[in-house]
Amino acid sequence: MPELPEIYRLSEQMNNELAGKTIKGVQVLQEKCLNMPAESFIKILSNKRIENATSRGKWIVIKLEPDYRLFLSLGMGGNVILHENGQALPDKYQLRIDFHDGRILTVGFWWFGYAHAVSEKDLGSHKMTAKLGLTPIREAGFSLEHFLGLLKGRKGSVKNFLLNQGYIAGIGNVYVQDILFRARMHPGRKLQTLTDEDKSLLYSSIMETLGEAVKLGGLAYEKDLYDRPGGFKDFLVGYREGQPCPECGATVEKIKTGGTASYICPNCQGTEDPVDY
Repeated sequence: MPELPEIYRLSEQMNNELAGKTIKGVQVLQEKCLNMPAESFIKILSNKRIENATSRGKWIVIKLEPDYRLFLSLGMGGNVILHENGQALPDKYQLRIDFHDGRILTVGFWWFGYAHAVSEKDLGSHKMTAKLGLTPIREAGFSLEHFLGLLKGRKGSVKNFLLNQGYIAGIGNVYVQDILFRARMHPGRKLQTLTDEDKSLLYSSIMETLGEAVKLGGLAYEKDLYDRPGGFKDFLVGYREGQPCPECGATVEKIKTGGTASYICPNCQGTEDPVDY
């Protein structure tokens, strides 16, 4: 499932390639991924000039002149691929966007993908993006001070907090594994037990883990705009059940945490409820 680093990479590539380009035509092959009837969606996008592309959490955000945004979410997985003039297209995709320069953008969703056109005046009422938290790496406002403010008075587990898109946009069950390992925290650790030192370490772990993945172009099993894989493939503990911890050599375990699986070093990451706080 694409998370912040993969979406960041795609949006940067789309901005470089498509800013200033004009949409010639649109084909919708799966209307249920839209937020409106296909006819209306096509009418809105057709002949629109792309001003820029950026991202918010797990969403690609494309600004269409003069006053629309195209939001793309790959959900549980998918591909956004730019095809040069005459290049063969994938066998399956849900959305096709043709440009006046002859190039074609195909968007394919595996599961729970969305393509939403939203006018500027309605951005605040777009339920899937209006209440997203700030995006680490992408938004300068995601500072340590901001992060400490988010944690103030919160209860519940640290993992559930990190996965809540209303607090922090872009972290999913893939990158959260190494974030928690770097912070030396059990995923079930209660927020109210965190010390100031714990909170600072957790913040730096978020920035380090996501920043490293962004530099490597995202996960090796996810594709970029040119259908190329990312370079991130060496997790610290994530998805390494039964293998040695890179710090202490203890065996990495897979445990159940709510509705998700977690990979932890039982030695380095302690327990859910530390006694000494």
